[in-house]
Amino acid sequence: MKKEELLGRVVYSKVGRDSGKAFIILDKIDDNYVSIIDGDLRKVEKPKKKKIKHLNITNDVIEDIKKLIISKESLSNAEVKKYLGNRDVIKEG
Repeated sequence: MKKEELLGRVVYSKVGRDSGKAFIILDKIDDNYVSIIDGDLRKVEKPKKKKIKHLNITNDVIEDIKKLIISKESLSNAEVKKYLGNRDVIKEG
């Protein structure tokens, strides 16, 4: 996927101790890695670097956050938590 298509997209971690947790893609680092945030443990100031193959990518794009990321405006952790707050944790199994 292109960088523009990934930004602001909701993803779920498939592996690791954060498995099943919802995140938002903040940046595409290269073809294999993205930076993800949740506004809680993975804050905007220190995003998590995660392999794309370890993420379950959804079709949900949070347009408000995507616009802030693209325009390089200030994005707060509270905004991220607000949008992810009502997302259920999905466990694969």
